[in-house]
Amino acid sequence: MKKIRIANGAGYAGDRLDAGEVLIRDGRIDYLTFECLAERTIGLCQRDKMHNPELGYSRLSEERLRRTLKPAKGRGVKIISNLGAANPEAAVRLIQRICKEQDITGLRVAAVSGDNIYDNVEAYYDYDVLEFEGKLGDIRDRLISGNAYCGIEGIVEALRNGADVVITGRVADPALTLAPLCYEYGWTLQQNPIQFGQGILAGHLIECGPQSTGGTFADPPYKAAVDLAHIGFPIVEFSENGDFIITKPEGSGGEVTPDTVKEQVLYEIHDPKAYMTPDAIADFGNVHLKQQGKDKVLVTGATSHGRPRQLKANFCYKDSYTCEGGVTYGGSSSLERARIAGDMVVERMKMMGIETEEMRLDYIGYNSLYREKISRHICGDKMTFPEIRLRVAARMKDYETAVRFSDEFDSMYGSGPFACGGVTMSINEIINVCSVFVERSDIKITVDYLEV
Repeated sequence: MKKIRIANGAGYAGDRLDAGEVLIRDGRIDYLTFECLAERTIGLCQRDKMHNPELGYSRLSEERLRRTLKPAKGRGVKIISNLGAANPEAAVRLIQRICKEQDITGLRVAAVSGDNIYDNVEAYYDYDVLEFEGKLGDIRDRLISGNAYCGIEGIVEALRNGADVVITGRVADPALTLAPLCYEYGWTLQQNPIQFGQGILAGHLIECGPQSTGGTFADPPYKAAVDLAHIGFPIVEFSENGDFIITKPEGSGGEVTPDTVKEQVLYEIHDPKAYMTPDAIADFGNVHLKQQGKDKVLVTGATSHGRPRQLKANFCYKDSYTCEGGVTYGGSSSLERARIAGDMVVERMKMMGIETEEMRLDYIGYNSLYREKISRHICGDKMTFPEIRLRVAARMKDYETAVRFSDEFDSMYGSGPFACGGVTMSINEIINVCSVFVERSDIKITVDYLEV
């Protein structure tokens, strides 16, 4: 029975850069994917593209590709990634430059486009926003990007036309895995609903990189950490009937057990029996996990039931600015002094007329995670800490107000309580995300090719 091995070397844009190299070298894989798009990533990349039309792909893409293009070519591994973000065509030109520098020839590179609907954004102004009460047009002056979640269509077309590297914009995360399976096995949703469900589940299990191989799993003494410095990124080995094993490179760190896989099955899904993707409505209600040996888990039982009538589209917009200030106090009275400083900051904001939409004070080391009631229960009555860091974060509509806030916080050194240090300030523009449903007929997928 024909086996296909697909690995994922990135769970987000900033994931480890050496994972892809290890997978190519030690994973005996046929396909390497990089999943590089969180919800806001395209908005941030679109902002980069506005400053430079040759940018717009996800950060670290250049280094990731420099490390993997040549070894992938040498071992016949095809690369599929949504790192194209807001500018897949620019990412393909980047690949062309890297290939020229590294003397790589004989590659066919495909750019899959069509997800970008920002150029026709006016057509969606009257659409209801999912995240808040109102229409998309209510924030029209702040919108910077709009992209529909696409499926496997463009990737499968590229593979059929001989592409060795496929770069996309916004596609649903599981599509990066489902597409090569449909290409290799000839699956269709109508004829292979079980295989589609299994393929979507496989993509979901590896889309977050090492989260299914022990990443974010360790919690001593309940769950041990297993060599996380060398953690192996996930590999799925598929059979044509849809059953698959999830594993990792032999000898790498981390672990693959039903428990590590189970946590990822439940990650970021709403209804396990109706997990909506552009390609199918997956049903994980009867999934079974079985240990098949060291770091090998057999996954069966997923299926699918048709596909959604509409597609979800994310729109990124300029929301606000945040200003964050931090200062550390040491000694037995550190919490008391940090509270004095925090109260002082609040009062100074009022005195100086610095208006904030939201402000939060955290005493890191005491209540920044659990707030007052739970923290007091954990700490008991003594309430003595060797050090406390005061963090003050505020949100405001304009940059000028954020600067005034930052300048005021800087005065902490001279006018606050004694024994402080490490004063820091930062200002960040906040790019937020909202969503609408769009018609499938609005999306026209195109695939362009480049020979290197």
